[in-house]
This record gives sequence, C-alpha cells and structure tokens, in this order.
Amino acid sequence: MTYASLKDFLTRGTAHLARGPVALLFVEDEAEIASTVTHHAGLGFGEIVVFLPDALPIPEEVAAAATWIRHDTLARCAVPEAVNAVIDSAPAKTWFYYAYNAEYLFFPFCETRTVGEMLAFHAEERRDAMLAYVVDLYAPDLGRHPDAVSREEAMLDGSGYYALARPDPETGHPRERQLDFFGGLRWRFEEHVPKARRRIDRIALFRSAKGLVLREDHTFNVEEYNTYACPWHHNLTAAVASFRAAKALKANPGSTFGIPTFTWHGSIRFDWTSGQLMDLGLMEPGQWF
Repeated sequence: MTYASLKDFLTRGTAHLARGPVALLFVEDEAEIASTVTHHAGLGFGEIVVFLPDALPIPEEVAAAATWIRHDTLARCAVPEAVNAVIDSAPAKTWFYYAYNAEYLFFPFCETRTVGEMLAFHAEERRDAMLAYVVDLYAPDLGRHPDAVSREEAMLDGSGYYALARPDPETGHPRERQLDFFGGLRWRFEEHVPKARRRIDRIALFRSAKGLVLREDHTFNVEEYNTYACPWHHNLTAAVASFRAAKALKANPGSTFGIPTFTWHGSIRFDWTSGQLMDLGLMEPGQWF
C-alpha cells in the first residue's frame, strides 16, 4: 500500500499502527532500500512503514513487504516531525523502531529470537525505551565502492568507542543513567562532522505515550526514555549497523576528497551477527539469556 503523503497516511492508514512492533524506515537515497526492508522484515516486525521521497522508486521485490509513504525525508526536522506525528496517532504503548535506509537493527540473539519476544522481555523489566548504538559500517575499497556501501565487504571499527557523562543543561550535573557515546567514523573524522552529530547513541526503540516527543538529537522529552538502564540492574541494549555516516562523508564535497579510505588499524570485517557486536561490547544482553 502506498500513501501520497504523511497527511494521507494519518488520515487513511493508521490501522497499520495497530499491529506492533512497528518499524519506521526513512529513505534518504537509493542505497540498499530493498535490503533494509528485507532485514527488518526478517526480525519479525508486525508492520514496516517506509518513508521515501517522490523521486525514488519503490523496489518491486519488497513492494508488498511494507507500507510506503511519500515524504520529503531530507527536509529539516523531517524525521522527528514524522515520528512525532505517528506517535500522536498510534495506540498507547505501541513499540516503535526508527532508522534510515542502509541501516540494520541487531539485538542480542536476533538470529533465533524475534524483535517482539525481545521487546516483551524488555517491557517486563518496566522499560519503555531501549538504547541503541549506531555502529558505522563502510566499504574497505572506496575505488570500487565510491558511495562507501558494500554489504558483502562491510567493515567496522573494532575499537575506539567511549562515553562521557551527559550534563543537565540547567544544573550542569551529570544526568542519572545517561551518557553520550562516541566512536566510529564520527570520532575518527570529527573535523568533518558537526559537533551536534558526533554521538552514536540513539533511542531507536520506544513505546508510544501521550505527550511523548522525539527531539532532533535522537533523545526524547521524557528523560527516563533516554537512560541506558533502570536503577536496579543492567538492561538490554541494541545496535544499528549503519552505512549512513560513511555515505554522508563521501557525498559531502567538504570531506570526500580528504578521505581516500575509511580503513585503519582498528578496522575489522563485520560478520553480520549479534554475537560479534556483543563480543565487541556494542550491545548488551542484560538479564536476557
């Protein structure tokens, strides 16, 4: 099913939001649209809703696997505004995930367990949101892959990740159970990345609630949603394996000619498994075994 606009979807298509968890995928360019939809369909999402600009065609091989909405995803604040409009129209406590094309969600044991099973456990721990680390992927040879995208040869940084306390802007004191996480391409090529976009943490999974608002910096107006764990023990976290930063650094005229390669001594081959991401400390199983 295709809707002419977000307004059209919110008028006629909100029934698609009744069967969660719902994946909201925002397409910015032609890269890996079909594989992004296919990957998330395989995780067991109840509904996949794809937002894409008018100029991009819907890949025939996945046309029936998702609901499609024509939307200017490159406009300023387009993604948070769309997510917030969907939150306002969805049943309370519906689980949502949001990401971009050429991004792939991983969570502990996702090869054998569905996203619904994982989120049911997370909800039993009285959690309404889940922290995800956006793990940058990149092609090892930019001569053969000038857009930096290669699923078959994808690399990631095996080291170089760190966290800093997140200060409350009013008090200056660190916020409880909130950290700013850094690493990957945004860290190694930070001179080409605006300071506000260098963090790799994203609250990618969350439950809808009245008055909930996603902010432009990938955090929510309810501070508990922005925490990495509850007060009494560690919780599950997820990872979003993403070519988005690599694509942007190669598409941007200010950075593309200054980056002959993304590989360095810390680069390792991505094996597309949750086990590798857990071994690297890029997501945690918490109490879920």
